[in-house]
Amino acid sequence: MLPGHATPEGTAGYRDRFPLLRDAGHFRRPGRVPGVGDLWLSSIGQGTYLGEPDDSADGEYTAAIATGLRSGINLLDTAINYRHQRSERNVGAALTQLVDSGELKRKEVLVCTKAGYLSFDGNLPADPRAYFMREYIEPGVLDPAQLAGGMHCMAPAYLENQIERSRRNLGLETIDVFYVHNPESQLADVSREVFQQRLHDSFVMLEKQVKHGRITYYGMATWSAFRLPEGSRDYVSLAEVGDLARQAGGDRHHFRFLQLPFNLAMPEAYALANQRVGKQKMSLLSAAAELGVAVIGSGTLHQGQLTHELPDMVSRALGLNSDAENAIQFSRSAPGLTTSLVGMGHKEHVTANLKPALVPPVPLEQWSKLFRKA
Repeated sequence: MLPGHATPEGTAGYRDRFPLLRDAGHFRRPGRVPGVGDLWLSSIGQGTYLGEPDDSADGEYTAAIATGLRSGINLLDTAINYRHQRSERNVGAALTQLVDSGELKRKEVLVCTKAGYLSFDGNLPADPRAYFMREYIEPGVLDPAQLAGGMHCMAPAYLENQIERSRRNLGLETIDVFYVHNPESQLADVSREVFQQRLHDSFVMLEKQVKHGRITYYGMATWSAFRLPEGSRDYVSLAEVGDLARQAGGDRHHFRFLQLPFNLAMPEAYALANQRVGKQKMSLLSAAAELGVAVIGSGTLHQGQLTHELPDMVSRALGLNSDAENAIQFSRSAPGLTTSLVGMGHKEHVTANLKPALVPPVPLEQWSKLFRKA
């Protein structure tokens, strides 16, 4: 497996290989995030969620990831359940190809993956229940009582098992960022007290994974947790999560990344003041900055829904040539957002989606006009 992890020196060297993108502000540092703040990360990251779990898509994904790494993208996002572990393996194949050829150094790239959902291996098995019994329940990796919704588990033993599988899939000794995947989904089945205890227990295990060099940082990749008003069933307080991380790892804990949807249709991380830090109420992006957490935006194109028929005011405010480019420009220009993820399963997607990176992000005064009432 490839040794090492993303470093400030490595990511700065990667940035400097792309002077046009560098000078346009494509690379940025997360800011006041302990340990992470000196990493230079691309404002557009490559996602690997969609696509068929077949050999044809594997070839397309591997080529697209290699193209992204050659073109100025140094943040890759995947998950063990994406395409039944195939997306992780595609990321690993592309990384190995470029490192072995000398085109890339391991320390130049931030690789992020996640786990929590039950995952198949390569294909949908003929008998899914028998597969999970054989792989997880009979060996004692997973206790069915720890499942939520019949498909989600964040018990330490299960997540530790998934990390080992992900390391093998990716071909990496160290995963840069490991996310607990959509933990808020458990709140449909368990009390908030049980949820917080489960999250705490997973953080204790993840701090041990950091000490063993298997991951560098950890976080939460969420869908609804941080976009809802206080009092909603699936709402989660980032300050309370930070407290759990401190209980698990002390003041120098490694909970330093958060992922949530952020796009023109889902702007709550900026527009909704649903977080409390001390006595102040603020948006998620502001709270993350206060608490030392880097924020990664997912769903930048809303699974293709933002690539057409956007209002004219969006084009006027953002100024790029197509709806897709303006949607990407909106997300990557958000104050406090480090990287906007875009799914790219074909080389052509990489070329098209990197066009906004050639121009500076929209200044806040101009960008914020989109939030003003007419």
